[in-house]
Amino acid sequence: MNYEKVIPEKISSLKPSGIRKFFDIVSTMKDTVSLTIGEPDFVTPWHIRAAGIESLEKGKTYYTSNSGLVSLREAIAEYLKRRFSLSYDPGSEIVVTVGGSEAIDVTMRALVAPGDEVIIPEPAFVCYEPICRLCGGEPVIINTKEEDRFKLTADALRAAITPKTKLLVLPYPNNPTGAIMEKADLEAIAEVLRGTDITVLSDEIYAELTYGQDHVSAASVDGMRERTVLASGFSKAFAMTGWRLGYIAAPREIAKQLLKIHQYALMCAPTASQFAAIEAMRSGDGDVETMRAEYNRRRRFIVGGLQTMGIDCFMPQGTFYVFPNISKYGMGSDEFCERLLKESKVAIVPGTAFGESGEGFARISYAYSVEHIAVALDRIDSFIKKILRA
Repeated sequence: MNYEKVIPEKISSLKPSGIRKFFDIVSTMKDTVSLTIGEPDFVTPWHIRAAGIESLEKGKTYYTSNSGLVSLREAIAEYLKRRFSLSYDPGSEIVVTVGGSEAIDVTMRALVAPGDEVIIPEPAFVCYEPICRLCGGEPVIINTKEEDRFKLTADALRAAITPKTKLLVLPYPNNPTGAIMEKADLEAIAEVLRGTDITVLSDEIYAELTYGQDHVSAASVDGMRERTVLASGFSKAFAMTGWRLGYIAAPREIAKQLLKIHQYALMCAPTASQFAAIEAMRSGDGDVETMRAEYNRRRRFIVGGLQTMGIDCFMPQGTFYVFPNISKYGMGSDEFCERLLKESKVAIVPGTAFGESGEGFARISYAYSVEHIAVALDRIDSFIKKILRA
């Protein structure tokens, strides 16, 4: 069997996730402190778990509608209205997906044809460019800058648009930088897009995890709802990673196309997870606020610790990541993280895992306890002091 002929080149040429590379190395090492994974260390709140358990005990183990339970779509619509002032019809504009990841995947597959250009601001989560390429699209990367607080600027967007531009990815709040887009930033983006047929994939999975100000959805800005697919889910805000549940909110003309792909690929999202999610949407606001307050405490603790040891670090305004600048230590991101892992047994992720503009940075997750973070900071401090003595 000649597997080079069996496996398409567009598949074999995909690079593995840089996040998972370090996670897999850590799993083989003893006494390593890992700050690599963006997974809440909280257990799904009990009342949400109880709703899922109850659905199983009552034998609700059937398929649901392809779009998801009507009651869940209604709860999502109510939640989006209450939290973000967004209005969507639960009957025709909301699709429940298997995690936020599927929401991103089906959106790109529905909107991107071979040769279409997809604008992706980076640093950004690892999935956008590979999925674009699998669709036959051409990624157009905009390198956001630390001095702009890693925001996408209207000028950078305008310069990247060509007649082939089909889709803009807006990954805010941003993984890995912790950057957010404020209303004025989004209004400037909307002005650039006005009069075009460019669609927007707004990945808002971290929408609930902002600090100091509330999240502003791209779809809430004048002129943006008609062109925006909002992708979100339950993993981050509600600590429901293993439940694998997300959703799409989009204009009905687009949602209808996304649903067709979802129907053929996955049929429907897990039923027990959907019943748990109804409880999360209706009664989980307090849980979100409790977890966000704790993340905020960790955010200040980790940034303060890094700055005290002399590491330049942008104060994130969203998510649960910091993105410190390690360029002054005379090493690339990969070398810095590899040496830190081997010599001090602390695992963080090179900024290059999130695009070339991540060179000189590293992503550190604070979805871990303060005690865990403190051990890591002590080891990083010792590592930095050793570098400076050399």
